[in-house]
Amino acid sequence: MNPETFSGDAVIDAVSAVFMVVGALMSLAAAVGLLRFPDLMTRMHAATKPQVLGLFLLLFALGLQMRTWWVWPVLVVAWIFQLLTVPVSAHMVGRAGYRTKHLHPELLSTDELEAVVQQAAGKSGFTEDDGDAAAGRR
Repeated sequence: MNPETFSGDAVIDAVSAVFMVVGALMSLAAAVGLLRFPDLMTRMHAATKPQVLGLFLLLFALGLQMRTWWVWPVLVVAWIFQLLTVPVSAHMVGRAGYRTKHLHPELLSTDELEAVVQQAAGKSGFTEDDGDAAAGRR
């Protein structure tokens, strides 16, 4: 066996290659889920869960390949911003989709948001017919 085969650089290259491939596959799974899932809620799940993990693996592989210390804080900040913004944006898209009836209610096992939406509609004087009229559906 050649001792050069098991050098530190070769191990780092192999680990980063595995992380890049797995991260790319996670991002591909998110894209396929966006295309294949039937409604907003399942598409939202597919867009958020594997995408954040895939990005983490790709950023980690990039940090390993750069082999400098100064790139790590930048990569960590990029990942933290993703961790903070993806759940919030998915939550807002989900609530907006729920309120505008862009979902399949038969696919929901429990509907915990219905009581909250009905209570908010009752307090504000907003009715479902008003929402349909505002959206141009009558």
